[in-house]
Amino acid sequence: MSDNRRGRVDQTALANHLRNILADLGEDPGREGLETTPNRAAKALTFLTQGYEQKLDDIVSDALFTTANDEMVILKDVELFSLCEHHILPFFGRVHIGYLPDGKVIGVSKLARIVDLYARRLQIQEQLTQEIAQAVQGVTGARGVGVVVEARHLCMMMRGVEKQNSIMKTSMMLGLFRSNPSTRAEFLSAIQD
Repeated sequence: MSDNRRGRVDQTALANHLRNILADLGEDPGREGLETTPNRAAKALTFLTQGYEQKLDDIVSDALFTTANDEMVILKDVELFSLCEHHILPFFGRVHIGYLPDGKVIGVSKLARIVDLYARRLQIQEQLTQEIAQAVQGVTGARGVGVVVEARHLCMMMRGVEKQNSIMKTSMMLGLFRSNPSTRAEFLSAIQD
């Protein structure tokens, strides 16, 4: 996925589409419990997909700092909420990010914001994992980056095979995290519970 902005969301048009969906499902969009649902749902969908409105450079801003540290930096258990692009149902879990600085470190909160930038788009977990790793690599110039995502998918839990205890794990290793087995092992060991 690119960082192309989609433009301002037309809340009225989106709410009207949602009102029609409710009617197509056999509901009365005018009944008391659903009367304001299309507007609330439109706002919720806009929030849950706000990553389309954001750019990586704006998020990172001036939060890169010079450092002599060349040891691994790890942020683990970053909460993740996204929407599956196949069913528009949530998937949620946690992200672990590690990198080997090469003269620069990034503000720790910016790593969490990078997760949200890509998670707040219609998404698949495999692509999300890759986008986070490539973004961290791109902005820090790190010698290596590792990202592991663990998530539960409601499209698999609520429908389809209905497997309630399944957790999908994906990883992306770049630079020394890919080429050096001991670096990869150190990262994977550090993120274990």
